[in-house]
Amino acid sequence: MQKKQRIVIAEDYAILREGLRSLLSTNPDFDIVGEAEDGREAIRCVEKLAPDLVLLDLSMPRTSGMDAIKEIKRLCPETKILALTVHKAEEYVLAALQAGADGYVLKDATHAELLIALRSVLGGKRYLSPGISESLIKGYLDGRRAAKPSSPWEALTQRERQVLKLIAEGYKNKEIADYLCISVKTVEKHRANLMKKLDLHNASALTSFAIKKGLITR
Repeated sequence: MQKKQRIVIAEDYAILREGLRSLLSTNPDFDIVGEAEDGREAIRCVEKLAPDLVLLDLSMPRTSGMDAIKEIKRLCPETKILALTVHKAEEYVLAALQAGADGYVLKDATHAELLIALRSVLGGKRYLSPGISESLIKGYLDGRRAAKPSSPWEALTQRERQVLKLIAEGYKNKEIADYLCISVKTVEKHRANLMKKLDLHNASALTSFAIKKGLITR
């Protein structure tokens, strides 16, 4: 008898998580061994269970999907990661691939496409939704992407994006400092850099920008 592929579902919306579990549980090839509602929980779940694959939403609270991908690959390099997202924009696709995602599937995918994506990634192949530009991906894989940031968003460091996400989620400087294990002064510096790079001048504007970029949902 063929061994079932062990899968963890990481999605912050309970109704979507339950739907995915119900959908995949009907397939005899898959065993849903864990679920997570944020990036940090996803990392803990993978570290504990070492699944074959994580089906992971990119826009989650606390630790983002992008950060979770990097940490999961660091802790469990053999675990495959299939990013599940609404974002078709180039910056998200490239960021996910660079972070270590093995596949990228859009949330408007059919059940059949999701199964193809899962089997492709579990089989060691890369999967990208048809809605994503093939020329974009080819350029990335060929290493032809320009190093110079094409937008203020791309100029942000990974830490600045973490701080931006937490600001948008309503955390105060002290709480952000405790969460990231850095000083309050360092948080203040990151906040100032964010405002300067993005040309935004208060927390409300930063929050609106974070929502637009899909770091959080409202």
